[in-house]
Amino acid sequence: MAAVMDAGPQALVKDGKVSIYQPEQKGLIFPELPVFSNPAAHRQHLKERLVGACRAFAQQGFDYGFAGHLTVRDPENPGLYWTNPMAIHFSQVKVSNLICADHQGNVVEGRHAINRAGFVLHAAVHEMHQDIVAMCHAHTVYGTAFASLGKKLEPITQDAAAFFEDHVVIGDEAGQVAVEVKAGHKVAHAFKGVKAAIHQNHGLLTASRHSIESAAFWFIALERCCQQQLMVDATGIAPKLVTPERARYSREHVGSEYIGWLHFQTIWDELVATQPDMFD
Repeated sequence: MAAVMDAGPQALVKDGKVSIYQPEQKGLIFPELPVFSNPAAHRQHLKERLVGACRAFAQQGFDYGFAGHLTVRDPENPGLYWTNPMAIHFSQVKVSNLICADHQGNVVEGRHAINRAGFVLHAAVHEMHQDIVAMCHAHTVYGTAFASLGKKLEPITQDAAAFFEDHVVIGDEAGQVAVEVKAGHKVAHAFKGVKAAIHQNHGLLTASRHSIESAAFWFIALERCCQQQLMVDATGIAPKLVTPERARYSREHVGSEYIGWLHFQTIWDELVATQPDMFD
């Protein structure tokens, strides 16, 4: 959604922080956070953006059979969440085939089954953290490879600094297929105050207290950072790291929920222009 900016410098203060984007752009088109008149309109918006996130994952090549689970909390019934249907390719997810489930894994709306492994992890996170509205997980090439190392990302670039002190490594349940409730609880505990997790021998997970767009973009960014880290590590040369002070500064200015949402708007606009069937 784009709107003409008609406010002063304070218009770009998001999440209590000033973004890197310059103020004083009165009269110019700039993406604007949506406002909803009723829960139904809000729900439709969330479902469309969830589909957009799935299509973005398809564009990125994040598919791996039926693995991969994206969720967003229902705006009217916080005990329910919307998710992609089981065994449907990310590129084929549409508004019409989304499913809605409760935290016990019961499908309350939709024709398709739910991904049991995804349900265990996501339901536990949503239930434990009422402020988390969206979560993403997929079995990606670089993220899964990096997860085998059992270590955090280093602040080797500004992009990687967006995750500085804002991601964790989950070592428990390493290599175990995540279908047990206890595995979900351990993942949920790890998401206190962070936006991303590297689950050892499993892969990447992101969560957002802002939007599905933010969760999806930071997943894409995290996968990219894992790729860069593996490439740097392969040189055998120790990289020069961004200092902790500067890494924190970068995280605050380019790693916020709002900036994640803003980055996704470019992806959303491209999807709307090229994949109108996602609204079916």
